Amino acid sequence: MKKILSYPLTVLFYFFFFLNLLVFHPIQWLCLKLGGYQTHKKSVDVFNLFLMRCLNILGTRFSIENTQNIPIEKPCIFVANHQGMYDIPPIIWHLRKHHPKFVSKKELGKGIPSISFNLRHGGSVLIDRKNPRESLIKMAKFAKYLNKTNRSAVIFPEGTRSRTGAPKKFAVSGMQMLFKQMPEALIVPITINNSWKLFKHGNFPMEPGVHIKLKIHEPIPVASDDPESLVAKVERTIIADIK
Repeated sequence: MKKILSYPLTVLFYFFFFLNLLVFHPIQWLCLKLGGYQTHKKSVDVFNLFLMRCLNILGTRFSIENTQNIPIEKPCIFVANHQGMYDIPPIIWHLRKHHPKFVSKKELGKGIPSISFNLRHGGSVLIDRKNPRESLIKMAKFAKYLNKTNRSAVIFPEGTRSRTGAPKKFAVSGMQMLFKQMPEALIVPITINNSWKLFKHGNFPMEPGVHIKLKIHEPIPVASDDPESLVAKVERTIIADIK
């Protein structure tokens, strides 16, 4: 019965999902042109809240375990495991006061209404995975931007999504660059569970009734250790809570 219900629910989800992409693209453009960064950011926050509501059609639930008092007066580097594209809306919405900006592959910077526009104009950085040297230069500029604005980075060091929830080996160069360039920042590990289950049957149908869980771990000051040790500590912290 659950598998049968998943087909009409997935059709309904995709209808509202793509409707949101199309509607919020001109909204973002207008907000950026007429109100600048702050107005554009608010439109992006609401857009991601709506994406979460679209997932509610499938019976998807979200829970955020966050007992940490993370200050907003300094930049953060949020580091999370990556299980699917729907890891992102709850991070943007629930951490919106920290102005999260993403480290994304350059291919996502074009062709996707709303999402590509935000990645290009909202403060995120788009990198070419095939050009490590250029990527590190962009990461250094990204770090300077975050230091100047007190905004925060979100990085998925696994690089690609885990299709089974099992963690992949973290790529360290991007994280180390941010740690070296942002000595006043706080590193905030995040463990994400279950979002991979939405795609256990592929893109169609999507699995109904998934409970996506995010756990925000205790912040770690960048200045507390050397970059190599910090990377290892963050990786251990995240992986320890993957179920």
